[in-house]
Amino acid sequence: MTIKEAQELVEAWVGKHPSRYRSELTNMAALTEEVGELARVIALRHGDPSQNQEALRADMAGELGDVLWVLLHLAAQSGIDLTEALIDNLDKKNALDLAARREAEHPGRKPKK
Repeated sequence: MTIKEAQELVEAWVGKHPSRYRSELTNMAALTEEVGELARVIALRHGDPSQNQEALRADMAGELGDVLWVLLHLAAQSGIDLTEALIDNLDKKNALDLAARREAEHPGRKPKK
């Protein structure tokens, strides 16, 4: 499934369940909550070794799914194509990485324009 297909799937579900529709502000709060739940599972998974690692892995998968669902919905309702956003982000990271490597190879040298 592509990111675009995932966004469309989430929006189709929301369209069939209008009572589950939430505003962008509410979805931002929900995303924050879901990331917090993911953080809790990761802390447990990498903390106390007596925890059931397989159960925590399943919990982590569920929380990642929750984060992705809310993120997809928030992006779609904001008119953001996450595929394009990801490509733009990768381009930015590649440019920053290239600049950092050039700086490491030639400290103090001014970049070419």
